[in-house]
Amino acid sequence: MKYISFEEQTILPDELFMNEALKEARLALQKDEVPIGAVVVANGRIIGRGHNLTEQLQDVTAHAEMQALTAAANYLQGKYLKDCTLYVTVEPCTMCAGASYWTQISRIVYGAPDIKRGFRRVGSNLLHPRTEVKAGVKEEDCMNLMRNFFLSKRSKT
Repeated sequence: MKYISFEEQTILPDELFMNEALKEARLALQKDEVPIGAVVVANGRIIGRGHNLTEQLQDVTAHAEMQALTAAANYLQGKYLKDCTLYVTVEPCTMCAGASYWTQISRIVYGAPDIKRGFRRVGSNLLHPRTEVKAGVKEEDCMNLMRNFFLSKRSKT
């Protein structure tokens, strides 16, 4: 009989909150949007949620991150998100990275890289100098959601 230690049963906070971002991504998928989801966390609590709404709103700026950042700022009743973490299923684009710069968010945690449109392609100087970045949290789950979405789009054409 194998005993599992407490540490093996515990989900790390980054994984826990990325699971919440994945829930948001699945909501986007249900709306036939590119399945990207995001949550903003402060003091261990989700204060903003968002998923892609670009098709539904016919708004190229309605990315998951923008929705979550706006919701968090509204919750805090202020534009700065210091001491907050943005969890997003896919590496933010340059627009979303730029928006995060202005919020002065403390951390960005993302799952899958975006080789074509991610902010790292341009350079991490898009982020606030004090923003920490962690990549690859639940990367496979995030990548599979995107991969399956685009495969299904290609098979319909």
